[in-house]
Amino acid sequence: MGPKAKKSGRKKRKITKAERLKQLQEEEERRQKEEEEARVKYEKEEMERLEIQRIEKEKWQQLEAKDLERRNEELEELYLLEGCFPEAEKLKRDTRLLSQWKHYIQCDGSPDPSKSPEINTFISLWKEETNETLEEVIAKSKLVLNLIDKLKLILLETPPYDLEDKNIAQYQGSILELQELLHLKFNIATEMLLRQASTLADLDSGNMEKVIQDENVTLYVWANLKKNPRYKSVRFSETQIGFEIPRILATSDIALRLLHTHYDHVTPLRPVPTSLQEHTATVTHFVKDEVQNEEAAISRELQEEGKQRENESNSVQEEETKFEEEGDSEVQMILKEGLQKYIYPPETTEDVETENAFPPIEVTLEVQKNVIFFEDPMVARWDAEGKHWQTDGISNVSYKSEERLITFSLETFGPVTLIQDSHINMPFQSWELRPLDVNKVLLTVTTVFTEIQIQIKENLCMLASIKLNNKKHSSILEGKWMTPISFICTLKEAGLNIFPSGHSHFYVVINYKDPLVEMKAYRQLALLSSAFAFGWSKWNIVCNSKKVIVKLKEHLTEEPTQKPNWTLLMFSGDRAQRLKINEDSEAFSEALQEETEFHSTLYHMVKDFASKKAMEKIRSSNCQVIDSVCYMLLSTRLLSYS
Repeated sequence: MGPKAKKSGRKKRKITKAERLKQLQEEEERRQKEEEEARVKYEKEEMERLEIQRIEKEKWQQLEAKDLERRNEELEELYLLEGCFPEAEKLKRDTRLLSQWKHYIQCDGSPDPSKSPEINTFISLWKEETNETLEEVIAKSKLVLNLIDKLKLILLETPPYDLEDKNIAQYQGSILELQELLHLKFNIATEMLLRQASTLADLDSGNMEKVIQDENVTLYVWANLKKNPRYKSVRFSETQIGFEIPRILATSDIALRLLHTHYDHVTPLRPVPTSLQEHTATVTHFVKDEVQNEEAAISRELQEEGKQRENESNSVQEEETKFEEEGDSEVQMILKEGLQKYIYPPETTEDVETENAFPPIEVTLEVQKNVIFFEDPMVARWDAEGKHWQTDGISNVSYKSEERLITFSLETFGPVTLIQDSHINMPFQSWELRPLDVNKVLLTVTTVFTEIQIQIKENLCMLASIKLNNKKHSSILEGKWMTPISFICTLKEAGLNIFPSGHSHFYVVINYKDPLVEMKAYRQLALLSSAFAFGWSKWNIVCNSKKVIVKLKEHLTEEPTQKPNWTLLMFSGDRAQRLKINEDSEAFSEALQEETEFHSTLYHMVKDFASKKAMEKIRSSNCQVIDSVCYMLLSTRLLSYS
């Protein structure tokens, strides 16, 4: 065994009681000193914080006092600027009167649809005309459709205070009469054609086929003269448009008619849309002594708009084939009493041996080129009893988007339509409003599926471009200038619905904003639109419903800036201020930009930092452009639907 290890060093000395007490005392003194230092530091910081708060409050009070002091002056100047709205309304009224006068002196034989005696005489004389061919009816339909469109526009464009109930009833009654008479004329002309079917028979098949087309209507008529059971596939003029019919129809003495119209004369007329009336009233009535009362009324109307909603569709409709589209497929039989619609399947089937003798009819149609579908369209049929479109009784729907052909099976003949969700492009992803040339503005709305650019000048709007999946999409609507209401109706009919209805909030998650704040914001953005570009801000979703936030920058050239330096403005209806944050900030704050003040209006807010040239451009802007821009902003509701 080796030697034992030596014990290490000295033993640790035990702390005495006195030393322990001294240590505790020193620790207590150190703790008290630290607490005192912390208290002093806290009090100092609190005093500094309170002082900063006092200074900020004092500064805020000074800003508020300054704002209050000049409020009346600013509102007075805003009132003078907003005189452009009643001025624009006067010009629109003058334009309507001038249009009536031009029609009067033109003397082209066409009636003024707003004049009851003239339109009634036109209808009566046309009823008396007999033996019109389908070509003649289709040619006459251009005038009839034009008269219907004029009446609809009168109902939409005339402000509520200029439109009496008796006038509304008169115009709607004339529309219905014209629609019914046009349909009757098509039936009579079809009967005339079928009575000479044998002379028009095809040499190969022995059956009659006729196709007549113009920009509004395409008519396909096929008469089963040979009743050959092998001819069950009906295709018109070497196209893929037609029917697959069952044996029982292939052997029957019948004719098939497919009337493909680019309008909807099936859906009952709706009341004059209140939202458009509201927008007109919003933009046009600002008598100085009634400003506050009118704003309150508009607010109530917009709030009421937010409480309603209907199920709308941007449709390609078929009544005899309805595209607005409308289309109607029918089987015709000529009896002694004239042309009779064949009910398929018949109400009584006693003579039929099998239950499957009346299978669904396969129909193939071409979708109108001007209509855009962002998803495969749905097919709906018209329920004559319930007066609505429904999707039952339709099966085997197949859509070829490249060829724009849709095939489906119908249990019974009748009006059918193609529909898609009218809110498919809502809510919007972003938007931008910027000046172009003198008195011309460009509105860009970006959705999940598309980017739509709209040019606005004077009292007209034009579709500038459409992008689908980031690729430019051509449309026959591009380059056509229309009044705002006509433009909105046309875009909706083409499937480009970016215009919320009074019921859209039930179907779309929106960024709700107080209607009065929203309305004031649109008016003032329109006033500034000739010299400033505005755009969507992500912070508009974060602030409360009583405030809106937009980004803006001065824009005096037609070309867009590559790297724009945007400023954020917050507006509450009666106060505008520049924000310290920008689009890239990590958190939202309502803090003011340094060395800035707040004002009662957006106009006076930008006046603090705008160039002299920009302010001169704003003050010299065309009143019709401002009115049209405001109308489009009100119609798209960008601050709530983005």
